[in-house]
Amino acid sequence: MATETLLSEETVDGSVDYRGRRVSRFNSGGWRSASFIIGTEAAERFAYHGVLSNLITYLTGPLGESTATAAENVNLWSGTATLIPLLGGAVADSFLGRYYTILLASLIYILGLSLLTLSAFLTSLSNFNGQNNLSTESYSPQTVIFFISLYLVAVGQGGHKPCLMAFGADQFDGKNSEESKSKSSFFNWWYFSLSIAIMLSLVVVVYIQDNINWILGFGVPCAVMVASLVIFLVGTKTYRFTVKRNEKNPFGRISRVFVAAAKNWKTSSLVMGSEDHEARAILPQQNNSQQFKFLNKALDEKDDSLEDGKMCSLNDVEDAKALLRLAPIWVTSLGYAIVFAQSTTFFTKQGATMDRTIFKGFVIPSASLQFFIGVSIVLLMPIYDRMFVPIARAITQKPSGITMLQRIGTGMLLSTISMVIAALVEMKRLETAKEYGLVDEPNAIIPMSVWWLIPQYLLLGLADVFTIVGLQEFFCDQVPKDLRSFGLSLYFSIIGVGSFLSSFLVSIINKATGGEGRESWFANNLNQAHLDYFYWLLAGLSALGLAAYLHSSKSYIYKREDNVN
Repeated sequence: MATETLLSEETVDGSVDYRGRRVSRFNSGGWRSASFIIGTEAAERFAYHGVLSNLITYLTGPLGESTATAAENVNLWSGTATLIPLLGGAVADSFLGRYYTILLASLIYILGLSLLTLSAFLTSLSNFNGQNNLSTESYSPQTVIFFISLYLVAVGQGGHKPCLMAFGADQFDGKNSEESKSKSSFFNWWYFSLSIAIMLSLVVVVYIQDNINWILGFGVPCAVMVASLVIFLVGTKTYRFTVKRNEKNPFGRISRVFVAAAKNWKTSSLVMGSEDHEARAILPQQNNSQQFKFLNKALDEKDDSLEDGKMCSLNDVEDAKALLRLAPIWVTSLGYAIVFAQSTTFFTKQGATMDRTIFKGFVIPSASLQFFIGVSIVLLMPIYDRMFVPIARAITQKPSGITMLQRIGTGMLLSTISMVIAALVEMKRLETAKEYGLVDEPNAIIPMSVWWLIPQYLLLGLADVFTIVGLQEFFCDQVPKDLRSFGLSLYFSIIGVGSFLSSFLVSIINKATGGEGRESWFANNLNQAHLDYFYWLLAGLSALGLAAYLHSSKSYIYKREDNVN
């Protein structure tokens, strides 16, 4: 008996190694495996932001698009890139598994970046031959290759992103007290490491793109993505692979709950066996509520072809409820996601009109201003994890210090404030342009330091520390374990839909405010545009979203925890 107990303590229940053997707690998983996974993700984020952060400059430069069209295309692409994880997560959870989905996605990713580098070479060659400022309407070969490669990168990212984070969370055993605390810290240090990689990309890659050439500017992210795959493969022997205890397709078993509940919608009370009565009796104890109790009717549905005669188990019903509870949080987080999209579009164009001289002979690229979002995260994340959480934990007795929903809401408030500051700074920029008679000179550099923009970038970074990390942990933790990749893809879809909504707003406002001799809010000449009006609108939408979120979060019921607190 003592030997069996010791074996149980030394091995991790529900996990195996890459050969399918039981794993030792001390020789697998934990921070040892997580370090490879974090390194893999850091390299991937370097590559991704090497494309995203300065994309609007490439579109308005070598490809010759207008500011509004370029902003729409950036938002559409980034939105697609963060919606495809829904498909990637579903494929991983139902078919390939996280490990093999990551491998396949990495290969697609590398292919996309290779073709992107090729398209930059072809565009550079065309410009050298005198065909400057290509338009996407010309359907030139290099333009077609560019957009195909760009969306291949989106597909690769869609399989890579949710699976890697979920796979990282799998390396910690939530039933072990020490590993449970490490798992909570994992999400903090995950985002910390990613922020450093993104900052490095904003400094190195953007400088290459602006000052050397776009061929090398896209080639470097491609090389780094190859390194990302190598890092991931090196850690294979240390990883813990989760054993599927339920061989049913997770999407199939949960969808059956909704089908069965719909079929029994009008039934009141059926004759049930003793096991069903017992199940119904413990439902309120598990949820502390009768929320979504209409799904309990799925327990009445019988299927004689199954061994136990039941179409849906109690666990299936609980998992269906857990997914349904996420919907209000998902919807009310969209206001934050719209604000999140601005740093790679209008913030960048705004900075390009201002004095960016650091010292004589060196001008900082406007896209590199996103570096300060990373600065904010890198400085504040350790403070949050090592100081704030222990103090809050001592007060609230919660392992994470504050609840995930409290963390998300705090970031939403900060992002709303950042939009207010952005609007005020833009008003000041427009006044300065008018004061110096530069309103009709779109290419003029306004005598106003770019440092005026830093507060809005820093606040967005601080908001990310709370909301982005909070959403990641929330959607990973509150879904059924066998749907963890899909849960994280739900988080990414918030950012994706937010980008689409931002693109939609830009398109509608551009049409509504332009024409008949008027310059739209997003005129190519930003000195005649009104980005300040747009920022005020976003501040208002963010405030409404925060109010709706606070209302929804009050009634949210956390999934029954298996973790040790």
